[in-house]
Amino acid sequence: MLVQNIADLEIRRLGHMDVPAIRALMVDVVSRLASQELFATDDEQYLNAHIEEKGEIYGAFLNGKLVAYSALAFPGSSESNLGREFGVPESDLAYVAILDATIVHETVRGLGLQRYFHELREGRAREKGCRYLYSTVHPDNVVSKHNLEGAGFILQFTRLMYNGKLRHCYAKWLDGAG
Repeated sequence: MLVQNIADLEIRRLGHMDVPAIRALMVDVVSRLASQELFATDDEQYLNAHIEEKGEIYGAFLNGKLVAYSALAFPGSSESNLGREFGVPESDLAYVAILDATIVHETVRGLGLQRYFHELREGRAREKGCRYLYSTVHPDNVVSKHNLEGAGFILQFTRLMYNGKLRHCYAKWLDGAG
């Protein structure tokens, strides 16, 4: 089937039963990237934690098969809260959301899925009362940088993260924060 637009896909919030498919899609897509530095992979424990307790994961399905997913993290006061990197006071860490990993299979690229997922996750962060929205991307990931900047994110700094992987760090302030 030739996929011509997002309307051809079923998009829904994912649950714990979807974690094996999420992980399989991630491993499959990352295995074909030009460099393994472009994406920091997550294990099933991380994915399960971000299904409900620490975030939300959304998926796109084509004929019942997962072809893309995108994670939104609500790190709270945990060590993984990027808000500290951006100078967010400890008292405001509960208002931080992170646009985490997005993986799109080659067969459905070019449909605007990453932009769609950005809008969906930003909307969910707003609904949850978040004021700060952050994301990281490898400097060579031109498409993701373009999509973040198109969604109103501003590059703040670049540094090593995720076990020594270079990342641009982007921020967007919601409802007057920042």
